[in-house]
Amino acid sequence: MTISVGDKLPEAQLGRMGGEGPELLALSGLTKGRKVVIFGLPGAFSRTCSASHLPSFMRCAQAFAEKGVEEIICLSVNDPFVMAAWDEASGASEAGVTLLADAGSEFTKAIGMAFTVPEIGFYDRSQRYAMLVGDGVVSVLQTEEKPSVCELTVGETLLDAI
Repeated sequence: MTISVGDKLPEAQLGRMGGEGPELLALSGLTKGRKVVIFGLPGAFSRTCSASHLPSFMRCAQAFAEKGVEEIICLSVNDPFVMAAWDEASGASEAGVTLLADAGSEFTKAIGMAFTVPEIGFYDRSQRYAMLVGDGVVSVLQTEEKPSVCELTVGETLLDAI
């Protein structure tokens, strides 16, 4: 079942690179009592994700903060090493976007956003979505019909919706 507005996010462990190497963070700890934006995309370093999706949230980070958003989280079905390299290459964290790994696609599958395209090596990857979450509950949700399209889920569109 695909997540909807009004639904509580399922619990998930997400990865990032810490000072001692890979570490896991509980999604509930990132969302409890907070207003956050979470957006998912098919893959770090992929064409549309790098050229359009991630940069749109980097451009809008200050505007989201002005609307009370405490953190912008980008999720991808990649490992923490890849996400750390993408962060370094893109400057995402410096721009105000936290990149986290859903390495086993557990969260992506739990919210009904997984898709697979074997021809390009994408297995259980994330569809494009963007959501506003308050205290773990989805208040705005936008999704794309096709993985290569990035219009309804860019930062500017979500910003307009809130």
